[in-house]
Amino acid sequence: MDPSPGNPLRGRFTALGDALRARFIERDPLVDAALAALVAGQHLLIIGPPGTAKSQLAAALCDAVEGARGFDWLLTRFTTPEELFGPVSLAALEQDRYERLTAGKLPEAHVVFLDEVFKASSAILNALLTVLEERRFHNGARAVDVPLLTLIGASNELPEEEALHALYDRFLLRVVVDYIEQDFRFVQLLTMGEPAPLPRITLDELMTARRAAATVGLDGQLLRDLPALRTRLGEKGIVLSDRRWRKGLSVLRASAWLAGRAVADERDLPMLRHVLWNDPDERDEVAEALDGLLAAEQVRMRELLFQARALAEYPAEAAGDDDAIARAALEARTKLDQIKREAEGLVQSAHRRGRDVAELQRTVTEIDRLRAVVRRSLGTALQ
Repeated sequence: MDPSPGNPLRGRFTALGDALRARFIERDPLVDAALAALVAGQHLLIIGPPGTAKSQLAAALCDAVEGARGFDWLLTRFTTPEELFGPVSLAALEQDRYERLTAGKLPEAHVVFLDEVFKASSAILNALLTVLEERRFHNGARAVDVPLLTLIGASNELPEEEALHALYDRFLLRVVVDYIEQDFRFVQLLTMGEPAPLPRITLDELMTARRAAATVGLDGQLLRDLPALRTRLGEKGIVLSDRRWRKGLSVLRASAWLAGRAVADERDLPMLRHVLWNDPDERDEVAEALDGLLAAEQVRMRELLFQARALAEYPAEAAGDDDAIARAALEARTKLDQIKREAEGLVQSAHRRGRDVAELQRTVTEIDRLRAVVRRSLGTALQ
């Protein structure tokens, strides 16, 4: 599947995203995360108070996938497995089989919304973990595949019981929402009319999009950025499992495909703001680490300029005859050519990120000036 901007299927996802952002005011990060979760086949946790459109977003997402079956439930401490997975079949019991009737329940749904998800009891937890991780439901003696596309969980708070930490970890994407902040957005919410119907995609088209996203490449610089990011987070005391890092690549690929690109690069890194924290208090530190990483080209450019200035002194420092000066100048010129290529790559990287490249370009100009100085030294030594 061609991921280019002209791709009709990708265009429908773009239209769907635009329609969801228009419907859910001040929820752009949540919409972006939801679409990435849908394309990547991952699960989304929304943390926030009641009345922040969590269930409406899940319902809209299900409605947008033509032919998708939805299931939503509010969990309490007293929710039973029957409510989620279906009642026990009496006919099967008569034949000494313990099976559930799953019609209309979670095991047969494509998009699931579970409100107050961390109120899941131990009787529910194991089955739910298997559904989330393996997309399978153990119905009596049989393990059956489930058609689950994504499960959206919502909660006002994080789990405190250790038994629920595994469930929390299954949500790769996590978004914190609150009530609308901007006054003009609040007025927009109060005065908006009935939302227009959402653009729709079919189940087959969604599967096509998923296969296409899975083939998106990973930029070399991106693969160098991720270890640096892990180190930055580790220094802040934020340690994540290898599994979360690996699964995070699926979100980067989905982000790139949704943007119409065949390769995921540094432009997709901001999506990891929804992946790389365990506690909401860590979100600012994750954002700071990502911002620092995205500005890393400035740090590297200063290092390159320092090296270039040192190299420009090589010919003058060379003792002896013109041959020694020529050898020093030739070595300096070769290394300065490499430095310039890397510097130009940094400018391109910063430009792709939408950053102001004027200062970086001035550094490239200075490196060019130093290259010219060395070329003149080499020409003089060879005369």
